[in-house]
Formats: sequence, C-alpha cells, structure tokens
Amino acid sequence: MLLENKVGIIFGVANKRSIAWASAQSLAGAGARLAFTYQSERLKGNVEDLTAGTDAPLIQCDVVKPEEVEQAFAVVREKFGRLDFLIHSLAFAPREALEGEYLATTREAFQTALDISAYSLVELSRAAAPLMTEGGSIVSMTYYGAEKVVANYNVMGVAKAALEATTRYLAADMGRHNIRVNAISAGPLNTLAARGVGNMGAMLKHHAERAPLRRNVEAREVGDAALFLCSPLSSGITGEILHVDCGYNIMAF
Repeated sequence: MLLENKVGIIFGVANKRSIAWASAQSLAGAGARLAFTYQSERLKGNVEDLTAGTDAPLIQCDVVKPEEVEQAFAVVREKFGRLDFLIHSLAFAPREALEGEYLATTREAFQTALDISAYSLVELSRAAAPLMTEGGSIVSMTYYGAEKVVANYNVMGVAKAALEATTRYLAADMGRHNIRVNAISAGPLNTLAARGVGNMGAMLKHHAERAPLRRNVEAREVGDAALFLCSPLSSGITGEILHVDCGYNIMAF
C-alpha cells in the first residue's frame, strides 16, 4: 500500500484502454484516493462506468477552458483538502495533421496540438502546486516520436518534445516545494488517441520486432511505472523521461 492515504487526480481517461485508466488502476491498487476529470459530456459516461462503485469525484475539465481547470482543483480542495500527485495523460491534434508530411501542418493545428498536449501541463501544475502542501509528484505521458522522426506522428512529435522540455523546466521550478515532475515515454499502445495516427498497425508490428523484449508494452506496465513515479520509491527522481517501451529506444538498427 505505497500510496495509502494519498490523494491524486487523473486527467485523460477516455475508456478502459487509456493509459490514464491503467495508471488509475495501479494507483488505486496501492491505496490511493482518486479524482477523475473528463473532457466533455460525450466522454463522461465512459468514466462513470469505469469508476462505478467508488466514491471518486468526476469533474468536467476541458483544459483549454481556464474556468474549468480552476473548478477542478476547487473540487479537489473541497473533497480532500490537499493533493499528492497528478497524472497528465492529455494529447490532441487534428486527424489531418497526423498523416502525410509535417510540412503541411497548419498554424491552427500546430497551436492546438501544443496548447492541449504541452501547455496544459504548465497550467495544471500551476493549479496543483498550492494543494501539494506536503510535496507531490506530477507525471505526464510522452512518446519516442518526441526524440526521433516517426512517420505520421508529425505535429504530435513536436508537441511531445515541448512536453518533455516542459517537464524539465517545471521540475527545476517546483523542486524547492518538494514537487517532482517526470514523464513516461511509453511504447505504442492501441489506445483511442493512438488510433488517430496513420499506420498504427505497422508501428506496433515494427516495435515488437525491434524491441529487445520482442513485444509491445502493456498498458498495465505503464500504469505501474506511474505508480513508481508517484510513490516514495522515486523520491530522488525529477525532471526525467522514463522509457517504458520494452527497450525499443536503445536500438539503433
């Protein structure tokens, strides 16, 4: 029970295949009390079904709406009084920006991807900090496309690169408050968000063939890594990008 009596908020649960949901399961299994956000009424039902039978607060929060971000943390303050960790599993780019050439990326698509996928970590961290009165941990989700060119990942790769840099800058700012900021670079998973990337099937096949463990990572493994980064076991780790990809990132050819 590494997280007994600890409180966290999870951003990004869309359905049972979400990395955010895998993280929530690992964290709850370690004793944590959780709050969940959902982006819109369209997704609310999925989160309600997954959390049925629990007392976890469900809060509508579209991160491009500052008033909803403010309200989300007001609910956490009212319900729990404090916050120990935050999971940021948010990313979006228009579907047409995730195919073809990056050269064709529009200004609107670029701004949307960077705002939701990277800047939201800044906004959520700023809102969470006052509630992390005893220190805390903030964990976001990234992908190898931030480091190397991945076909069709395009503007999302640029957004994830911004997310990784943001992780380091936030870690430097928030360390004096004993708040740690890290990111997990997960291997490709068949999530709702990933389906928007062209040739996802080929990506999964190639990854499994080239990774040292000769398989794709499981969502459960990413969730357990999130548990590690939110727990006292990682108390000396901040500003890091933890690869959970069956070793794929170490391979050159």
